Amino acid sequence: MSTRPTIRPARPPAAAHWPWQRDVDWLLVGSALALGLIGMLLVWSATASRDDLTGGDPTAYLVKQGTNVLLALGFGAVMAATDRRWIRLWAPVVYGAAVVGLVLVFVPGVGAVVNGSRSWLQVGGLSFQPAELAKLGVVLVMALLFAERTEGAMRRTVRSSDILLVLSCAAVPAVLILAQPDLGTLMVMVAIVLGVLAVAGVRLSWLAGLVAVGIAAIFAAVAVGLIEEYQILRFEAFTNPELDPRGAGYNTVQARIAIGNGGVWGQGLFDGTQTQAGFVPEQHTDFVFTVAGEELGLLGAGLVVVLLGVLVWRCLRIAQRADDLFDRLAAAGIACWFGFQAFQNVGMSLGIMPVTGVPLPFVSYGGTAMFASAMAVGLLVAIGRRSPAPAVVVRSRSARSR
Repeated sequence: MSTRPTIRPARPPAAAHWPWQRDVDWLLVGSALALGLIGMLLVWSATASRDDLTGGDPTAYLVKQGTNVLLALGFGAVMAATDRRWIRLWAPVVYGAAVVGLVLVFVPGVGAVVNGSRSWLQVGGLSFQPAELAKLGVVLVMALLFAERTEGAMRRTVRSSDILLVLSCAAVPAVLILAQPDLGTLMVMVAIVLGVLAVAGVRLSWLAGLVAVGIAAIFAAVAVGLIEEYQILRFEAFTNPELDPRGAGYNTVQARIAIGNGGVWGQGLFDGTQTQAGFVPEQHTDFVFTVAGEELGLLGAGLVVVLLGVLVWRCLRIAQRADDLFDRLAAAGIACWFGFQAFQNVGMSLGIMPVTGVPLPFVSYGGTAMFASAMAVGLLVAIGRRSPAPAVVVRSRSARSR
């Protein structure tokens, strides 16, 4: 009789169908929730004294953002409890819905122009930004296409035809976003695409070629007038805000002043001079990090950065542990999404990145961005719960009796 030990996979816990069980990555969920709660306070402080925004109700945006957080928890929980097969089946639907939404923003009477960009859908009193859903849709469809074409053909290598198909699907929403124009979201989309391609095993020559094509496309877009003049001025002001401190460089100058006022300890919540006077434009959305810097100081702003770092770290950890190609690529794409978007938002507040309208994940005011990000975290929870369990070594009777 053989005395070799038998290796059996550990049994998953019974009824493992809900996201609150012990195999949930609570560091991931906790960091996202903490960012959401901090964001509620920062949005409240940035709007409490702004009667032009609140209509005289200092708690108006606190209630709105609190509602967004609660709804986002629901979206995230539903996604976390969804079976992997359903997520893969619904990936084309999410992608298709995002593309349809991006097309509808150009329909008169449906699309709305905000801050020079036609990127919003207005339905009654509700507004929706399809570009935020497009980030999740691109992540899902890229992961699905790579998984289906490599796993279905029983091969590990990525072919040129696979890359071209994936890039074609990613290019559709990217072109529509460029036409709005929304350069900030387009930059995030490029980061997602490059990240997924790299994790999928695409050769470095392909990635270098894509970067070169992207740079050429930017120059071409400027030459034919697809890029608005105010966006070009923002990039020029990024190199030297003093060129136009009252115009294109105004946001960067005021953001730096606000963060510099905070020092180490901050001026106190609701007591920031720049924040309460309303000197920083769009402070509850694009420049919400300046509220943390001025009123909570280096320690408070540092806490926000640490929580964002934990969020990205857990995304990468889940991608590393995933044994399924779809799961690994989806987790890696979300990590690139959160990581680059956080860097871009914080960077433009510090003056090390050009000013583009991208929200700080889970912190900036807004419903669409919050919902899409929460769904992405829910997907990560579902992927993490499907990671392979450690093997259990069971010795045979003859071996135990020796």
